[in-house]
Amino acid sequence: MFSKFPLRLTAVELQCWLQQANPPILIDVRELAELDLARLPFEFLHLPLSKSSYWMPSLPDLLTVQYPVVVLCHAGVRSWQFGSWLLAQDWGVEVWNLEGGIDAWSVDVDPAVPRY
Repeated sequence: MFSKFPLRLTAVELQCWLQQANPPILIDVRELAELDLARLPFEFLHLPLSKSSYWMPSLPDLLTVQYPVVVLCHAGVRSWQFGSWLLAQDWGVEVWNLEGGIDAWSVDVDPAVPRY
């Protein structure tokens, strides 16, 4: 049984996790224009919240209970909301939220990722 809220994950913790043999699935819920400004240098699913009507029907097929999910946005607020919604769907997926979002990644892990 998972929490009804996403688990918290710092940028440094995510960096370590992404270097392990079984990394999580990354889901970025920011808009395309935000991705053009800054993005993580890792494979991720881009699920912009404003386009949810397009990707929502296929979402259960994109996720697997075998891999935890880390959701991210600019500052961690939209991703936390999406992560909470995802957990409420009761699909058995473990959900983590990147605290501080891509901005925290820029500050704490990789200053080459632009801040905006």
